[in-house]
Amino acid sequence: MTLLTKLAFQGLVENLLLRPTRETGFIKSPTHTLQLAFSGPVGDCHRGELRKSDSRTLATYKRGIDIRNVRQLTILSQEELDDVAKALSVPTIEAAWFGANMVLSGIPDLTLLPPSTRLQFPSNATIVVDMENYPCSQIAEVVGTHYPDVQKRVVKIAMHKRGVTAWVEREGEVKCGDAVTIFLPPQRIYVPS
Repeated sequence: MTLLTKLAFQGLVENLLLRPTRETGFIKSPTHTLQLAFSGPVGDCHRGELRKSDSRTLATYKRGIDIRNVRQLTILSQEELDDVAKALSVPTIEAAWFGANMVLSGIPDLTLLPPSTRLQFPSNATIVVDMENYPCSQIAEVVGTHYPDVQKRVVKIAMHKRGVTAWVEREGEVKCGDAVTIFLPPQRIYVPS
């Protein structure tokens, strides 16, 4: 018996982005396809089976320790980007400014997808949601270069709307315009007794 539930609706791949090295800055560049390997998107600086622990993992590890890379991809929602732009009263928020690898549409509240949700593409490439990706000062600085008046509000406004991080479970190609099938894990609230 499977634990995953296939949702009745699908999402759509709107945009794909890569950044070959961290030295080129925070913003990623558009691409028509992403080749997903077990180590992450081929050609992206976040690729790798391991990564160094950082400020996000200080509760469990010292900074700089090798840990499993469950942040191979950053996935955003076009609708949530539009919500952030509207709340900031600016014309647009570009996915590249938020460090995205992939922008999807048609998935309500994408940032709230639970950990272990699977997103599957026509090639059968499949990624697994790790967790919500909190907004940070880096995205605020990038948005501030375009709209200086809103920089101080970006992190607060983008909370619960900056998408999720994910890792590759099955290799394959993802293209702009691909459908996305969503498989949810069982959802229970853990309350220790």
